[in-house]
Amino acid sequence: MKRREFLYKTSATVTAGLTVPELYARVHRNMEKAPTSTSFDVIVIGVGSMGASACYHLARRGYRVLGLEQYDIPHELGSHGGQSRIIRKAYGEATGYVPLLERAYENWKTLESETGAQVYFETGLTYFGPPGSAFLQTVRESAETYNIPLNELSPEACREKYPQFALPEDYQRLEEPEAGLLTPERSILLMAEQALLRGAVIRSGEPVLGWEHTTGGVVVRTPRETYRAGKLVVTAGAWARELLPALAPQLHVTRQALAWVQPAAWDRFALGTFPCWLLEHEGRDFYGFPILPAGAFGGPLGLKLAQHYPGEAVADPTAADRSPRKAEEEALVNFLKQFLPQGYTQTLAMKTCLYTNTPDGHFVVDPLPGYGKDVVVAAGFSGHGFKFASAIGEVLADLAMEGATDLPIDLLRADRFGG
Repeated sequence: MKRREFLYKTSATVTAGLTVPELYARVHRNMEKAPTSTSFDVIVIGVGSMGASACYHLARRGYRVLGLEQYDIPHELGSHGGQSRIIRKAYGEATGYVPLLERAYENWKTLESETGAQVYFETGLTYFGPPGSAFLQTVRESAETYNIPLNELSPEACREKYPQFALPEDYQRLEEPEAGLLTPERSILLMAEQALLRGAVIRSGEPVLGWEHTTGGVVVRTPRETYRAGKLVVTAGAWARELLPALAPQLHVTRQALAWVQPAAWDRFALGTFPCWLLEHEGRDFYGFPILPAGAFGGPLGLKLAQHYPGEAVADPTAADRSPRKAEEEALVNFLKQFLPQGYTQTLAMKTCLYTNTPDGHFVVDPLPGYGKDVVVAAGFSGHGFKFASAIGEVLADLAMEGATDLPIDLLRADRFGG
């Protein structure tokens, strides 16, 4: 397969001031102008967080890319909707993620430089949890190992700086000043647009009916067409189980509730005043964001929070019940009343997203066993993956087209489950 050597840079001044709906309209106009073809160097199934990034990185390298998305780009039926995502380096899930996070920070900055649009907002992040928290211990180890700024706050200093929180006196209080939030919908649209401007073909509303591995690469069938390529990248989120039966036993989909609420003191929770935060309570993790201006960030409006804990199992993501559950709302409201006393007067909106969980909570990013190096998968992001998207796309491009990557992904190997 021939690699095309060119780079296309869009004008930063054109992109910088666009709202998400305006950017959406422009991206979809560009999608409609894409050339008609059935033969590609690589096909990407699923153009969400990881798929848009894979298309972007592959197109930057000059490869002929086809991205196929069964729904809209972006959409709210998977895991990337909802206005904001936390990004942090002092990683409590495992210290081995930090080098990938450092690359992700670099790649998000590159995207901002190429487009002139801001996707990363440095709000700072507070970590709160009980004595003996294993998660917070790993946060400390990550910071120490990789020289990540991390401040320990006394109860008095925390009350002075973050009076919004009411914490047990014995809780640990940590602060990562260089952490913040990403805007997922804008990020996906920008990566998709940059891929399109470099010659990628991206089609939304085109589900994959099936794929097969052949001696010449792969064949992918949709209701519209049969496509051929040398390589296949599967980034299908909660739908990865249907496309990857061998991996399906390790991928467990759950529904997760997100809430936007009206606090009693709105200004005390606004962007620029209030940080992103993580709080461990009775074995469960809650997290949230400052109030974001809807005009610049899109809706919903309000103080956003959620619970990072596997929710109700979902057998079929296409048929998942996305209606709010009273019990889910009550769990979040009760949390607010205990730990953010001025954080709640009424619920403004609730939404549901889907986690795709692996048994150990770590991602799967690897060539799919049994297909040589022709099929690469990224799946099982277990509710903490979006911050990595800018780096995972680079890894997928490496694996698909070079057969290996220099970025550290041993933790994410597909064969770690055995069987």
